[in-house]
Amino acid sequence: MKKTSVRTRVLTGTVAAAAIAAATVGAVSASAETTETPAAVKADAQNRNLAQSTGLTIDAATRAAQAALDAATKVGQHVSVAVVDRDGVTRVLLKGDGAGPQAPESAERKAFTAVSWNAPTSELAKRLAQAPNLKDIPGTLFLAGGAPVQSKGAPVAAIGVAGAPSGDLDEQFAQAGVAALAK
Repeated sequence: MKKTSVRTRVLTGTVAAAAIAAATVGAVSASAETTETPAAVKADAQNRNLAQSTGLTIDAATRAAQAALDAATKVGQHVSVAVVDRDGVTRVLLKGDGAGPQAPESAERKAFTAVSWNAPTSELAKRLAQAPNLKDIPGTLFLAGGAPVQSKGAPVAAIGVAGAPSGDLDEQFAQAGVAALAK
């Protein structure tokens, strides 16, 4: 069985979703009392009205989150792990056994921050000295523990980890999640 690329699977899924939507619109239009027909958008890769994006599958996001959680558990740390997509929307959230109540939200905010700037949050925390107002952006958390997931240099997701006694450990676990995606 030939393995398909993420890009091909995303494109195929997009085309399938558009075809189902078009069929639904067609069925609704056919049963409408008016003779007006809505303009249909062609579901093809060449259509300039459509945007395509690359993102992790839920399987890949879950695998990355579990790898980060396993790396923390292996050294006796109780953390939470969040994986967000390119838009900062949480795809997977794991609250490890014994993780504190603040850890899930902190992990999500670290992941959101990492994907927003396509950089590890440890690097972004250093930028606060030059631009202290960055911390005022809603949903962000400029503490080490977030790592972007990239495809061809562009962010497609991020992993955030929170709950270890230091941000350096959190970020080490997040990087373990990113590394798991390369396997």
